[in-house]
Amino acid sequence: MLAFAQKLFGSSNERKVKSMMQRATRISALEPKYKAMSDDELSGQTVLFKERIASGASLDSLLEEAFAVVREAAWRTIGQRPYDVQLTGAMILHDGGIAEMRTGEGKTLVGTLPVYLNALAGKGVHVITVNDYLARRDCEFMSRVYKFLGMTTGVVVQGISQPERKAAYNADITYGTNNEFGFDYLRDNLVYNTREKVQRGHNFAIVDEVDSILIDEARTPLIISGPTEDRSELYKILDGIMREMITDPETFELDEKQRQVLLSELGSERLEEVLEARGLLAEDSAGLYDPVNISLVHHANQALRANTLYTANKDYIVKANDRGEHEVVLIDEFTGRMMTGRRLSEGLHQAIEAKEKVEIQPENQTLASVTIQNYFRMYTKLSGMTGTAATEAAEFGDIYKMDVLEVPTNRPIKRIDDDDEVYRTEAEKLTAIAAQVAYCYNRGQPILVGTASIEKSELLSEFLKKYSFKSEVSRTVKPEYAGKDAKELNKLGDDAYDITYKTGKGIPHSVLNARHHENEAYIIADAGVPGTVTIATNMAGRGTDIQLGGNVDLRVQKWLEDEAEAGRDPSAEQILAKRGEIETSVAGLKQKALEAGGLFVLGTERHESRRIDNQLRGRTGRQGDPGRSKFFLSCEDDLMRIFAGDRLNAMMKTLGVEDGEAITHKLLNSAIATAQKRVEQRNYEIRKNLLKYDDVVNDQRKAVFEQRQEFMDSEDLSELIAEMRVDTISDLVERHLPPKAYAEQWDVEGLKERCVALLGLDLPIEDWAREEGIANEEIEERIQNLAAEKMAKRLEMLGNDQMKALEKNFLLQMIDMQWREHLMHLDHLRAVIGLRGYGQRDPLNEYKTEAFTLFETLLINLRHNTTRWLMTLEIRFEEPAPQPAAFDPIQFEEIHLDPLTGHNEAGADPSSLTPEQRAALPNSSLPAGWENTSRNGNCPCGSGKKFKHCHGALV
Repeated sequence: MLAFAQKLFGSSNERKVKSMMQRATRISALEPKYKAMSDDELSGQTVLFKERIASGASLDSLLEEAFAVVREAAWRTIGQRPYDVQLTGAMILHDGGIAEMRTGEGKTLVGTLPVYLNALAGKGVHVITVNDYLARRDCEFMSRVYKFLGMTTGVVVQGISQPERKAAYNADITYGTNNEFGFDYLRDNLVYNTREKVQRGHNFAIVDEVDSILIDEARTPLIISGPTEDRSELYKILDGIMREMITDPETFELDEKQRQVLLSELGSERLEEVLEARGLLAEDSAGLYDPVNISLVHHANQALRANTLYTANKDYIVKANDRGEHEVVLIDEFTGRMMTGRRLSEGLHQAIEAKEKVEIQPENQTLASVTIQNYFRMYTKLSGMTGTAATEAAEFGDIYKMDVLEVPTNRPIKRIDDDDEVYRTEAEKLTAIAAQVAYCYNRGQPILVGTASIEKSELLSEFLKKYSFKSEVSRTVKPEYAGKDAKELNKLGDDAYDITYKTGKGIPHSVLNARHHENEAYIIADAGVPGTVTIATNMAGRGTDIQLGGNVDLRVQKWLEDEAEAGRDPSAEQILAKRGEIETSVAGLKQKALEAGGLFVLGTERHESRRIDNQLRGRTGRQGDPGRSKFFLSCEDDLMRIFAGDRLNAMMKTLGVEDGEAITHKLLNSAIATAQKRVEQRNYEIRKNLLKYDDVVNDQRKAVFEQRQEFMDSEDLSELIAEMRVDTISDLVERHLPPKAYAEQWDVEGLKERCVALLGLDLPIEDWAREEGIANEEIEERIQNLAAEKMAKRLEMLGNDQMKALEKNFLLQMIDMQWREHLMHLDHLRAVIGLRGYGQRDPLNEYKTEAFTLFETLLINLRHNTTRWLMTLEIRFEEPAPQPAAFDPIQFEEIHLDPLTGHNEAGADPSSLTPEQRAALPNSSLPAGWENTSRNGNCPCGSGKKFKHCHGALV
């Protein structure tokens, strides 16, 4: 019945899109009006729109005119005119939804329409992309449209200075990555002066590749952390112990589905014996799991994870940095890129460094954190676009309150998606892949081979270099098919030709992965050239479309770079002539690629997420071009092996499937999709669970950050400081002189000691307590008066202005210190709260209760410690020393960790600092060449100490 109704009336998606298409028709009707305007008249529309908004007009009422203006401006500045379907996608974005648009449908251009419209309000618009390259590229390219219309643009990427960041956020439109926006929000809540904040609010954001950012990267929070003590020797010892233990599989339990590993009972016993023998367990402890040994157990578990769950050339690579030292560099699971300078938290990265025997960097302590979900939910309006969001529509609705709408393609899709071919072994699959690559190479069909890891891409690359195959020499149409057009011949395939072959060895190809990413854009740009073979590790978020025949713009750019390198400076006429030559060449190559069937996409294994597979497939068949895709699998692939490998292998043997023979069936495709859905559901549960726990903290975070902002905005905090002092004294008296207790029961000595420690007042409280008929209220009043007198004298000594500055500075430092400790306590609580489930108690409810208690403790400690600092501070009048900045971003570690893969996609690489940033470091006055010394290396002075403990010490 439902299917009949949908057929009769259309689905909800179709009805909404149809309504928007009608509005797109009205926008097209305005085209002649704006086409007739001069450039000045067209750009002047921005001022008129802003005046109408100031007069009370809504953004929605301006939509049709604003979109028509942007469409014409885009045509005049960048030579692109949004199609009606692109206008539809733009309307979805303006409404705060997610536009699912196929690869090649021009999502970047779509974004300009709602960006311009919402920027008219003057509150700023953020455009979030998946990496710095795309942020820069999109900002640079689309700023021509915005500049023409009188809008300013900025870009926020790693390595830029605070003033540059502030200027970028103050622009009408700001491009950047999700990590940079999130970390800037956290950094803004660590500064000591409002003028140092860079962001100006969260009005409207468009998230490109929204599924990658709001789903895949939302499994863990964004964390800013600072360094702690060095434990290098401990990591090395525990790594050695674990290496020896895991040789016996009985000592640990590995769950590859959940990506978890735990010590077995036997493993725990052996670990305890070894640690006790080496004297590493705390003295007088009851055993390995005594609370005093919890840190040791934690790092032992991290060493176990490093040695069992993390694999070189898949999860990370070991690479020499610019100082010649080897370091562990993480690999992004979804893009296959290296993430230089980014590290895993909680000692896991150090455990991997110990495993690989490279220099171990110290751990970090959390200073501030926020989840991706709670950061993006701060925006008044949030929207996104991607080619693959429908599979996660429920999550987008639940978490972000965003509807997913599929936008029809501008031209019908001609891509053919073949059923998967499944082989018994990896070797059989590899041979079949090579045969398919050779076939495409022979007939001049470009082929893109997608792999899941660096290891697999390099294995395939080596195989193709040695692969022997028949290479086509000539091809002529058979007499019986003479006169048929190219389309008919293409359907007949090789049967329509007389073909002459010769034997060849080694198929030429390009490899694109974390090891070979320098020329990424150019490799992808040429992946559509006839006969080109490209092996790529994960194509998600690459940001460059594969165009049949090649990419004209990037070829021109490459030619200009080559000319510059050769010392030549071509004239505008030469550039124009070269562009025409390249366009003619590309057009000819495109025709050949079309005749060969378009781009062939070959997947070497299924990813755990269907979206990643769909993104790979989406690289072919763009803008109505023909194309084909197929996945080659084996029972030894990770996904197949974990979920159904043994059963499938046994079934293939039973059916008599011979070596090298594949099975193909739609039911098999469904079974694989079901396995992928199970993994996706598990990941969704992880994200939901993370969000439930973070929601508990989020209210506390907002309260602390808002209170901190009030402190910064306030000119005079003396009343608040006085209230804190009064409350602190009341707490002290109530604790030591309980209201309903007799005088004989008072803890007079304890109160006296606390008054000295917290107030710096040595008071004769024991004499007061002996006075007949004295009450605790009177003692409290005396303490309050004497404390007030002391502060009055300090005020007189320092002066009003200095006292105000001192109070504000101390209060901000104290709230930061207390919040850091609070986050550490919450981290520890989160690590063990799951054990409450064994006692039939809900861990989440227990966490809420405990977190609330800890927050109350934070507020009490804030009052007490601020009072203690201000009351006991020793004041000297000396020439002030140069003050460091409120915080030094260079010394911070930015962490965004995926708990399932261990990949981190945040932070800055100290080795990539600009000269200006290096000059800002405390050791910038070191002798020439010393500034590049590793902080954990030996000091060049010959003292024998580590550099960080000698001439490299931070001052």
